[in-house]
Amino acid sequence: MKLGQAFKMAFKSINNNKGRAFLTMLGIIIGVASVMAIVSVLMGQNKLTMQLYEAQGTNKVSVYAYLNNGTSVFDDLYDYCLYLNSLGLAEGVTPNANLWDVTVTYGAKNSSTMEQAPQIYLGSDQYSIVNNFQIEQGRDISKIDLDEYNNVCVMGAVAARNFFDLTSPVGQQIRINGIPFTVIGTYVEKMANNVNNSYIDNVIVLPYTAARALGQGGSNSISDFYVKASSGKTVNEVVTRLTGFLTGICGDPNDWNNNKGYFSAYSEQQWIDQDNQAATAMSLVLGGIAAISLIVGGIGIMNIMLVTVTERTKEIGIRRAIGAERKSIVAQFLIEAGMICGIGGIIGAILGTMLTLLGGKFILKFTEPLWPPVPIALGALVFSVALGIIFGMYPAIKASGLQPVEALRAE
Repeated sequence: MKLGQAFKMAFKSINNNKGRAFLTMLGIIIGVASVMAIVSVLMGQNKLTMQLYEAQGTNKVSVYAYLNNGTSVFDDLYDYCLYLNSLGLAEGVTPNANLWDVTVTYGAKNSSTMEQAPQIYLGSDQYSIVNNFQIEQGRDISKIDLDEYNNVCVMGAVAARNFFDLTSPVGQQIRINGIPFTVIGTYVEKMANNVNNSYIDNVIVLPYTAARALGQGGSNSISDFYVKASSGKTVNEVVTRLTGFLTGICGDPNDWNNNKGYFSAYSEQQWIDQDNQAATAMSLVLGGIAAISLIVGGIGIMNIMLVTVTERTKEIGIRRAIGAERKSIVAQFLIEAGMICGIGGIIGAILGTMLTLLGGKFILKFTEPLWPPVPIALGALVFSVALGIIFGMYPAIKASGLQPVEALRAE
């Protein structure tokens, strides 16, 4: 029997039992759709997490340091990072501090009545470098602003929109706790494609020296900092050098007799790695759970093919009697099982794509469509066909093993 003829017979058999074939496909359809949707949405979530890390700045080293005498370590840390920059190891350093319980006003607009109030951060002239911001309008905070305690600020794209709509805020004055601050620039929007993460762009950055004017304890009260390494390859060296430098200033943090101060320095890459590992583990677990329905669908295929063999015993006997080889009988039933799973896989892939699009829009809040990765879709489709062939093997072998005489008198 030719291959084309086998496909025609398989299609005819499926077409003659549409309802039964569809019910048999349901397990495959549900399995393929659920595997595709779950894995794709989890991959989309992981991609979003990585985008958040990139938006906030990569290759960052978190530093926590203070002196017991109440003075700040930032001036010394700033100078040391300039030295690291000259070695090509670091790009910048900034305080990592934000102000709480502050009210921002501009005209009749008040942050206390907004659905999402802006976050107020204190930064150095290198804040945008460390946190991966780019200036869209105006200018950035400068060293002069820090040294002269200028009341200036740079606004994120969402914060600027919330207060100024489509008007340029550069040169305008806002009030923070009643103190006037001149807007000198705005940042390029980083998370325009996801409304859930607009908080990254809903920021107002002040020179860290402005903390004194706002009655927030002054720059000496700041103990959290970010240092940005020049690349992923230099992060560990930067951590090592910072540890040695800060030990000289704050003392050994592991020495119980140390009364100078305390510090810690660690790379944020470890959190990225942990998130990646957690996302991979979750994808495997949930994908495996969803794949169980594929196995159940495969068992359904085996069951229905055994029923088909029983129904077509006489046909098999006739074909065997006129000289059909066992491999032809096996091929016929395997093709039929594979075709059922293939059609179910295609329907499942279409349904999985729709579920992924819905998940991206309503769960992840993407403004752009979230499409399933092609390897995931093809993998699920190929696996479903392979499952049909595997579970159809036993019924096919059983059919080919029927003796012609017994098969002919089966009815």
